[in-house]
Formats: sequence, C-alpha cells, structure tokens
Amino acid sequence: MNSTVSFFYFLSFLTILSAVMVVVSRNPIHSVLYLILTFFTLSGHYILLNAQFLAAVNIIVYAGAIMVLFLFVIMFLNMKQDNEESKTNLTKIAATIVGGTVFVILFGAYRKSIVPSYSPETFDSQIGMIENLGHLLFREYLLPFELVSILLLVAMVGAVMLGKREIGERHF
Repeated sequence: MNSTVSFFYFLSFLTILSAVMVVVSRNPIHSVLYLILTFFTLSGHYILLNAQFLAAVNIIVYAGAIMVLFLFVIMFLNMKQDNEESKTNLTKIAATIVGGTVFVILFGAYRKSIVPSYSPETFDSQIGMIENLGHLLFREYLLPFELVSILLLVAMVGAVMLGKREIGERHF
C-alpha cells in the first residue's frame, strides 16, 4: 500500500475518533480539546489534497482563535454542576431524529456523488496554491469578495458603536 494512502487512512481514523469523542465527552473542556484535534487532522487532509493555504487558515482561525474563544466561554460559565437530568426523553428523541435525518441526507448525497478518476494528463499540481486562490478570488469572485469585506467593516463599526459608552453613563 502506498504511504500516502496509509497516512490518509490513519488521518481519517483519527478524525472520526476525535469527532466522536467531541460528542461523547462529558467534560466540555475535553470536548473542546478533541475538537482542536479534529481541526488539526482536517488540516492534514487539506495538506494531502495539496491545499496548503486552507490547512494554514484552518489551524490559525479555527484551532487557534475560535477554540480559544470556546475555551474562554466554557471557563467563564463555570459549568460544574451536571445537567444530565435536564435532558428529557423528548429532547433525546428529537436529537435522534435530527441526527438520523442528517445521516440519511449525507448517505443519499454520497450515493449520488460522482468521483472523477485520476488522469495524469490533466492533473494540475498547483490547483490548491495561494496564487491560484488569489486569482480566483480577485477575478471570478471579486464582487462577493468585496461585499463580504464591506459586511465585515459594518460589523466592526457596529461592535464599536455598541461597546462605546455614552457621556455620563455608568457601568457597574
């Protein structure tokens, strides 16, 4: 077996195991740490797909910033009591129905998907590189890219305006 294929299977096993542990873990801190491991293994998959930029962004944004935010919120809430009795049978049934529905949809999408075969004549080794991503963003998707930048600017200005104190206003 090829070493890349065996590394793919190892990463896949580790990704699925850590994702299951995110859901199964009772301690929220352990759950977040398993989620960080899941993000790192997904970055390994991106590297195998020759998408180094996506791997770096996944590690920086998700495993870095978002997970630090999750850990901060979990530690800030100080959830020491066990809320297992708050989960009623209706909630468990609803969660099972939603999970089963998502599984059926994903399985149906998998069955209908067509995976193209590998052709050495048409293979482009530069497909996932940053330069090609930049050309794609600034040529074909320039309008959506600029609209997202305006949306983020408006969100930042709104956050500053909401956080700004009025003159004479006291916060205790």
